Amino acid sequence: MSAKRHLFSVIAVLFFIFLMSVSNVSTAQKYAYVNTQYILENMTEYRTAQQALDNLSVQWQKEIEDKYSIIDKLYKSYQAEQILLTEEMKKKRQDEITSKERDVKDLQKQRFGYEGDLFKKKQELVKPIQDKVYNAVKKLATDQSYAVIFDKSGDLIMLFANPKYDKSDDILQALGYKPGKKDTGGDKKTGGTDTKTPGKLDAPKVEDVVK
Repeated sequence: MSAKRHLFSVIAVLFFIFLMSVSNVSTAQKYAYVNTQYILENMTEYRTAQQALDNLSVQWQKEIEDKYSIIDKLYKSYQAEQILLTEEMKKKRQDEITSKERDVKDLQKQRFGYEGDLFKKKQELVKPIQDKVYNAVKKLATDQSYAVIFDKSGDLIMLFANPKYDKSDDILQALGYKPGKKDTGGDKKTGGTDTKTPGKLDAPKVEDVVK
């Protein structure tokens, strides 16, 4: 699951909490929105976490590719020599190759599979930061009596958003960060959570991806 989806789920919880309380709010309800992608990209700890995930992804990908390289050499050696091998020797070499292929595929699943090592590391490094953003948004909503706060970077489509209702910088300042330069693209929705995105990190870039 991408970090974007995690954030959208977090904000969705806030959305529904405040929808439940709408009936207790006066008719002059207040609404606002934030861009969690913009907020995260301006948090040093998030960028550090992303870089750590990128480094792990590259390291584990190389580990897998090196193992595939060894298997490829074994296979080519077997092809070149099999005419000279007895049936028993052939079977032994075949079993060795098959075993190594099975091991490297298991390693791929362990590193990059669903709820694998990379997913767990992402939860360890990124989720606490997402929770901080969520708590800051919740506090803003409570302190300033907003009925609903939308996430502009989520799956909710905002055809138009008046910048005066954008509370993203308020959240950054509440978290102790200086607001950054906003995208001049106006209401164009940002996608993903890339520096190199967790979307890219969710799968290795080796030839034989285990599905």
